[in-house]
Amino acid sequence: MEDRATALTRARYQRLSPIYDRVESPLERLFRPWRRKLWESVRGAEVLEVGIGTGKNIEFWPLASRITAIDLTPGMLGFARQRLQRLNREADLRLGDVQALEFPAAVFDAVVATFVFCSVPDPIRGLREVGRVVRPGGQILLLEHVRIDRPVIGFLMDLLTPLSVRLSGASINRRTVENVRAAGLQIERVEGLDRMGMFKLISARSAARAST
Repeated sequence: MEDRATALTRARYQRLSPIYDRVESPLERLFRPWRRKLWESVRGAEVLEVGIGTGKNIEFWPLASRITAIDLTPGMLGFARQRLQRLNREADLRLGDVQALEFPAAVFDAVVATFVFCSVPDPIRGLREVGRVVRPGGQILLLEHVRIDRPVIGFLMDLLTPLSVRLSGASINRRTVENVRAAGLQIERVEGLDRMGMFKLISARSAARAST
């Protein structure tokens, strides 16, 4: 049974789905090069995108990979299907919750998420699920915004997070790098993308099955 926090997150993003792209359009100028950079690093035949949203990453998907993509929200997934058709791409799109992935263990060569774990109610549980479904030696690639590690700014982000969650479903003070470690994943690289330290590219693998 879906917990209350997940149901609330689904409802928030369902409400936002018709206007989501318009609201975020000013930020996409910043995000697009980072999305491209992330997807250029993806390797493997079987790739899972977690939290496809309205499909902003579809144009960057590697042509040689078979893509499976999930989203928690029917409204978001509907817009992703439209974009998939416009871009003449094929993929297996499904409703799904990263906290309880409906896939067997070790079936994907790579798992990718962009700006997702800020809104997952239990991010460590979700990251453990990502580690479960990726194959030994497979990639886990994340593009995320995180809490800025500065006393005043970090405090303000903590203060404003309840409001941001209520308005958009996203926490602005997540410590996602720390959460990746807490989920038992092996971090290979963390790349800061801005001067303030808010945006990160995180590359990891399943620690229990990492290649040696």
